[in-house]
Amino acid sequence: MLRTLFSPRLVGLHLVTIGVLISFTLLGRWQLGVFEDSARPHALRDPAPVALSTLVEPGKRVPVEAISRQVTVRGTFDASRQLLVAEREPTVESGGGASKDGGYWLLTPMELADGSLLPVVRGWVATPSDPGTAVPEGTVSVSGRVQPSEPTDFAKRRTAPLPAGQVATVSTAELINVWHGVRVQDGFVVATAPVSSGAATRLVAVPPPSEGGGFTWRNLAYAAQWWIFAAFAVFMWFHFVRDAVRTARAGAAPARELRASPQG
Repeated sequence: MLRTLFSPRLVGLHLVTIGVLISFTLLGRWQLGVFEDSARPHALRDPAPVALSTLVEPGKRVPVEAISRQVTVRGTFDASRQLLVAEREPTVESGGGASKDGGYWLLTPMELADGSLLPVVRGWVATPSDPGTAVPEGTVSVSGRVQPSEPTDFAKRRTAPLPAGQVATVSTAELINVWHGVRVQDGFVVATAPVSSGAATRLVAVPPPSEGGGFTWRNLAYAAQWWIFAAFAVFMWFHFVRDAVRTARAGAAPARELRASPQG
């Protein structure tokens, strides 16, 4: 049997089968990796900054495709309406969340050419008395990323009211009630560089636009297909080896009988 298993013909079959198994297993693992990666968010191309009005129409809601896009706006800050967004880390958090250990976002409305107010997060400060809260005077240009209006769920869960001049979320509905008598643009812009009147403030980080992942089941099917091919290769190897061993045994039996018969 060993002589048959290690005959040149079967040794070649063994080597081919091993090569097929390694190749098909790796191909299946590759397709499985593509399937797993498909569920992860992927960064989209980050276009150059454009005017805000080209992405968000005045008086309209922020479209999904405009979220986290880079924009430029020009106007005058209204220092009398500046607010502090309480309990915030220097990063944009999803869903209007907040951190009890955070500082404050500087939320200053910018008066645009049409007279409406655009909420702008100029930066982050650790305390309300930070010198960075000083508002720049005159006409300024700001580059930033568009963010949608935050939900007000967090504010509703608070047990104690915030001090005057502070808000819990950057909610368009809430800001309309705070900034009376003016039109407030939907959403807000987070500056990509701190905007201050000389005093240092920290940057509020905003990630570039990304798209949510979704499983590509086709790649999972491809992975299963390669592994089925590998299993079939093992089956065929077993079939050929078994037939070769049976043939060898069938040929060896008459020879033994011939040697055992009486000499004439």
